[in-house]
Amino acid sequence: MDWKSTEQASMERHAPNHSSSSSIPATENTVWADASPLLDTVCKELRDGELIHGDNFNLYAAMSALEIMDPKMDSGIINKYASVDEAIEDGLAPVPISIDKTVDVQCIIDIIDHLLACEATWHKGHSLAQTVFSCAYLVRPERTLSHALLDSYCKVIRATCKAVTTIVSDARTHEEEDLFTMSYGLPLNVEGDEKCLSLLNAVEENISRQLRACKAPLSKRKPLEDIEPLQTNFDLEEGYCKALLCRLRFRKHFCHVLSCMRRPQGRGLELARKHIASCISELGSILNSAEFLMFNAYGTCEDGTEDRTTASGRQAIGFDANLNSRISAPTPPRSIKILSWKKAIKYFENLLHHLDIICSYPLDPSLDALLRFVAQFQKAQPDLVARVHLQLLLVQDGKLYGRYPVLAVIIRAARLTEVIMRHDILKNEYFVQLGQIVINMLKILCTNAAWQRRKLGKILQDWRAIYSQLELAFRKESGEGSSISNGENASAGILKHILIWVEEQTYWIAHRFLVLGFELELYSPSEYCMVYWYLSVVLIRLAEKKHLKMTVSDGSGRHTSTSRLFCFQG
Repeated sequence: MDWKSTEQASMERHAPNHSSSSSIPATENTVWADASPLLDTVCKELRDGELIHGDNFNLYAAMSALEIMDPKMDSGIINKYASVDEAIEDGLAPVPISIDKTVDVQCIIDIIDHLLACEATWHKGHSLAQTVFSCAYLVRPERTLSHALLDSYCKVIRATCKAVTTIVSDARTHEEEDLFTMSYGLPLNVEGDEKCLSLLNAVEENISRQLRACKAPLSKRKPLEDIEPLQTNFDLEEGYCKALLCRLRFRKHFCHVLSCMRRPQGRGLELARKHIASCISELGSILNSAEFLMFNAYGTCEDGTEDRTTASGRQAIGFDANLNSRISAPTPPRSIKILSWKKAIKYFENLLHHLDIICSYPLDPSLDALLRFVAQFQKAQPDLVARVHLQLLLVQDGKLYGRYPVLAVIIRAARLTEVIMRHDILKNEYFVQLGQIVINMLKILCTNAAWQRRKLGKILQDWRAIYSQLELAFRKESGEGSSISNGENASAGILKHILIWVEEQTYWIAHRFLVLGFELELYSPSEYCMVYWYLSVVLIRLAEKKHLKMTVSDGSGRHTSTSRLFCFQG
């Protein structure tokens, strides 16, 4: 509720002063009053759906308001703990988890699995506070310092979340997943997290030595007796070592993937593909470990439920979905269902596959080839993280792939030579605007289908506006009704090529806009005939402009008197 000054007088009339007994003392600026009588009064008069509010209460405030006693809209009603510290005091996140080392290892694997499910759920657009950071071990980093395995994994999880959040924020294409980048003051920048990979490597090496020790023949085990076993049951040592190693290695390689793909000008794509292949291999090993973990948890290998968020099927220790609900105010906590462990594995497999497609693209400077690639890539319906990486690869520092100036790409697409880049006409403002429109178009094509269609409908107006500016400039350079076939006016010749190309791109965008309507199921069967007619008109016009572009370019190359500026570069 939004209590304004208009209600304060009524509260004072109906409620006695209990400020002296309040746990929070009154100050010069605050006066505590019992609102119960007022609530009793208004409850008798208010109907369902009505709300007490002040004169300046707007729609945004109404959408963000807390509805008292509503389990979904009251941030305090479903909280088991008043704070993270209270949850820890109650034993939510013990360190070590158990004095029995076998149980301790089992629980850590469950925590790792549940964190993977939470991370996949977060990538799907849910709040970071209610997914990954529902783990108390992540919120209180100092508690895990004494446990090397748990501490190193928590550090790398925080570093991964920070990297993904930064990537999405930089791309600015997350409007459809509005809670994705909100951290609400969560500890994403903990001192020491920058060394997470070196710590993880040290833990991985120790477990690898333990695995080699338990697999060694009896005659060679004595020299390895100084190696402390992972847990107390020798028969289970190999299985638990393998289960942990594949999880740690997946996390390590995934961090390297994110790092390599952020290197400028696509320099890390080849190395990223190697780490992607390693990630996919480790995901297969993680899936294969489920049988061993489930058997040791329940004595059976049968999967009893599809909703389990761990490989073993046990409940992970240290998690509470409402742990951070108070710091997420004024937005009420959403109702979130964490993805199952198997669905989380499937999500990361798809994500890695989409990232591999991006890394395998040859960074062709041809705009036509690039548009075909992006449209084909979007047919696979990639999620936000993959689309963001594609956008950041395509547009870097205002250049295509960070390598090619946008105007040079446009000149190439219009089938003109790069010599034209030295022409003074390209310094005009409308060419600068045209370059920015192309950049905006590439960014829009990397958004999800709904957002993309909405933005493409608006950017069509920008393309028509720039066409009008170029047309006026062309008439000014060539004169009304005059012909430039003799090649005497270089500026008019450049504008003619660019005008044809702009029309071609406008029809391509219109075609993309109409096709997205089918993908989004926006058309009713009664509208199909009309939409198909629009498509046929657009495709005919698109084919005409492509043919005209080739004809004009080839024609300018056949005239010996034509300036070298018009030479077609195949």
